[in-house]
Amino acid sequence: MKRTTFSKSLCVSSLLCMSSLLGFSQSPPKPYGALPTPAQLEWHEMEMYALIHFGVDTYTDKEWGFGDEDPKILNPVKFDAKQIVAAAKSAGFKGVVVVAKHHDGLCIWPTKTTEHNISNTPWKDGKGDMLQEYREACDALGMKLGVYVSPWDRNSPHYGTPKYLELYREQLREVYSNYGKLFISWHDGANGGDGYYGGANETRKIDRTTYYDWPNTWAITRKMQPAAVIFGDVGPDVRWVGNEEGHAGETSWATYTPLAPDAGKTPANGYVQHLRGIEGTRNGKYWMPAEADVSLRPGWFYHASQNHQVKSPAVLMDLYYKSVGRGANLDLGLSPNRDGLLDDTDVNALKGFGDLVRETFKTNLAKGATLKASNIRAKGAARFGPANLLDEDRYSYWSTDDAVHTPTLTMVLPEERTFNVIRLRENIKLGQRIEAVEVEAMRNNKWEKIGAATSIGANRLIRLAEPVKATQLRLTISKSPVSIALSDFGLYMEPKSKEMASAPVTNAAEVSKSGWKIIAPAAGDQAQNAIDGNPVTLWTAESTTEFKPASIDIDLGFPVGISAFTYLPRQDKKVDGVADQFSFYVSEDGKTYREVASGEFSNIRANPIEQVISLKEKVQARYIRFVGKRSLDGKGITVAELGIRK
Repeated sequence: MKRTTFSKSLCVSSLLCMSSLLGFSQSPPKPYGALPTPAQLEWHEMEMYALIHFGVDTYTDKEWGFGDEDPKILNPVKFDAKQIVAAAKSAGFKGVVVVAKHHDGLCIWPTKTTEHNISNTPWKDGKGDMLQEYREACDALGMKLGVYVSPWDRNSPHYGTPKYLELYREQLREVYSNYGKLFISWHDGANGGDGYYGGANETRKIDRTTYYDWPNTWAITRKMQPAAVIFGDVGPDVRWVGNEEGHAGETSWATYTPLAPDAGKTPANGYVQHLRGIEGTRNGKYWMPAEADVSLRPGWFYHASQNHQVKSPAVLMDLYYKSVGRGANLDLGLSPNRDGLLDDTDVNALKGFGDLVRETFKTNLAKGATLKASNIRAKGAARFGPANLLDEDRYSYWSTDDAVHTPTLTMVLPEERTFNVIRLRENIKLGQRIEAVEVEAMRNNKWEKIGAATSIGANRLIRLAEPVKATQLRLTISKSPVSIALSDFGLYMEPKSKEMASAPVTNAAEVSKSGWKIIAPAAGDQAQNAIDGNPVTLWTAESTTEFKPASIDIDLGFPVGISAFTYLPRQDKKVDGVADQFSFYVSEDGKTYREVASGEFSNIRANPIEQVISLKEKVQARYIRFVGKRSLDGKGITVAELGIRK
């Protein structure tokens, strides 16, 4: 009996030992580099959301308010948060970020921190709360809510002092405590400059690295909204992609090490080498993926002059591939009109885009395929095999032994299938590992390369130039520093766009420049470039030692009724000479001029679109003068194009 008992015990012990060894041999690969938090994982899974701008700027036709706007101009008599949120949902967005306060300082909730808020507008007799209505709309439609409370406040008399920081943090506490669970707290880098500041009408500069005491300000978010990610130039959870064009780099790393413009300094929102955000940093210090932001219209706020410039579904689809398809999230700006609604054109564009995305990705054409991998981690097909690539789980994955960094995978389809989009994903819980891949199709009994990519991460979409018909494919991981953890290999068919090719849409109010002449400065210094209709050519007035305002006078040929002026900054992504303060003058005889418009070109550094300056009253003139009063670099003035609208 004792022998039998010993024998059984030995058997059980051996089985446990073998099981332990098997479990050890099939252990997952070691995580690589910086890793995402649970909140960041949820953010990645959203892929797209919208950023809603509505406020006094909607009524003043500006992008940035000065801070002196009367709240009584804000009265959206048809405001419908549900219409706006529903339009975003139709596009496939998972949430909205509401601009609760922009740089002009007007809060669209009844805050206790300032009288400059929604309570002092005519809307709902001062008893409304827009932020609450967005909260209710999101709850009703199953959408997530985020908020943006601008750090810069051009209205507050306390801006630039320690007291303002107390007020700003109290504003954050109000929105964090009164409007439910938030998915993101959004901050930008526009901080400090000229403003109303309670009537001071002056320029106030801050030390962007220290003034907001960001670590302690972020701590409020962590405590009150622990599930929210924090967005900013330096994150700390989500970084700005470095442009307002809606695209990440062809190579886009989710890891990032932000750097200050000046060596040895601490980077901060508004004080960072922002172009590095386009690609991120391979092996960066932080998991800080990119948000690619762009507006549905040229500007972030509603401007009737841009009604003909709403992005089409096809344009939005292209941005989808260049943002979501490169591992970033797409943040699309929506601009309700003065009634408090999205225009029908905007709503239709969003719905058309959503339909296109849904139609493209409704069927994974790789389903039913037979997969054969050159290597499977510890030969554990059930846990690490390629079958995991075809399920719906972002975090099940095909993995290889530690020593195998460049495996191949063969896919045999049940029959010939046609596709033009390839989707790859990594299990980012284990980091961003793969650095390059190639995809081949079997054609005429030989492998032919059809696509390639660098970084993969949360999502990589390879959009093929033409549809491919194939029964066999081969995926090669051509570069990786460690074993792989690939979670998805899908094939999809994007339908042919129904949009007809046409000439560029123009504004009917634009006035032809035929017959225009430059009368000052002399034509010999390329001044004609400012009115030649070519956005590539430039007129440049350089300042040698210190900046001097520069002007250009134009003879329109005959008297014209003018309702607006336009200024197009240089379009080569340089800021040299880009005007950010201006004046426009008119004259009947070319000798005596009177000023009819002056101000700033807001946000022109980040969003260098055509600037439209609408006049309060239409004027009649034959001669016009543009004066660039200040430039972004302080070294002169450049003009790509000047124009007028009737």
